[in-house]
Amino acid sequence: MKKINFLDLHAINNRQRDELVTAFTRVLDSGWYVMGEELNKFESQFAEYCGVKHCIGVANGLDALILVLRAWKELGHLNDGDEVLVPANTYIASILAVTENNLIPVMIEPDINTYNINTDLIESAITNKTKAILPVHLYGQLSNMPLINEIAKKYNLLVLEDCAQSHGAHFENRKAGAWGNAAGFSFYPGKNLGALGDAGAITTNDNELADTLKALRNYGSHKKYENLYKGQNSRLDELQAALLRVKMEVLDGDTTIRQKIANRYINEINNSKIFLPAVEKQEGHVWHLFVIRTSNREELQTYLQKNGIQTLIHYPLPPHKQLAYKELSALNLPVAEKIHAEVISLPISPVMTDEEVNYIIKMVNNY
Repeated sequence: MKKINFLDLHAINNRQRDELVTAFTRVLDSGWYVMGEELNKFESQFAEYCGVKHCIGVANGLDALILVLRAWKELGHLNDGDEVLVPANTYIASILAVTENNLIPVMIEPDINTYNINTDLIESAITNKTKAILPVHLYGQLSNMPLINEIAKKYNLLVLEDCAQSHGAHFENRKAGAWGNAAGFSFYPGKNLGALGDAGAITTNDNELADTLKALRNYGSHKKYENLYKGQNSRLDELQAALLRVKMEVLDGDTTIRQKIANRYINEINNSKIFLPAVEKQEGHVWHLFVIRTSNREELQTYLQKNGIQTLIHYPLPPHKQLAYKELSALNLPVAEKIHAEVISLPISPVMTDEEVNYIIKMVNNY
């Protein structure tokens, strides 16, 4: 068995090489590279795909989250020092978006089985300073959005979905990006819908928010040289928009392949040392990552590496244990810390062969 890379982006993109080159050439020959027709068309297509009124293309997934919170401040919905509830085991970007806006992240423990925010703990964390919930659909599985929205309505809270890993994930025919007041997406190259560089987007049904965001991403301006806000430059460029339009054509098919591989892992991996992920709605989980847990992670990773299987760890350190957030280091979050100490991600992608999947299952079972 040859080495199995964690993710073979060359093979993934090579399937659509001709279409990607055609899109690149179209943009090159157009002479228009920022804020043009490719962006307009991608925004329309992705909004329709998610089932929302608006998609606003931005430079990356972090900016998507930052700009939504910033827009809510401009609109008077948030103020400096307000609290945002966020899962404690997320990637640091979710927290950075909060603190970048002079807001306070309040860490909520995750569910040990699904790795998403533990909805049983949300209400007890709400104070008179709480103004928003930022659920993260980690690894490709939707958080319990019906309950989160119910709590948000009860306490008059805004909901910002972090959809960086959940393109196309759905529950009851409603997709990620259509549940909250707004949502942020990343199209980093390794995502299920990945650009060939950094890229991101915001989705929302709120007309006023969308209008504000379109200005904020463009120096705070709707009209050149007239600036309504102290905005920033965070625009999804024409080239990435064109390439994403090509990649969208295979997104649902790729998701089906990921689901089949995940289903095999769940049904065929049988090792008492391995904890498999819990799935609440298999048909709606898009499996950006297939994450298992073991108390002997380094040993397992070394064993798999020696047998030609590359794995990654998402993520080795929780945000509150990062030097960047040393002021949060004393927080008592044992579930999040346990998850970060034990998780390891197996290869899963739409270009894996049956032979590779068979081999991974065999090697994990033999561990």
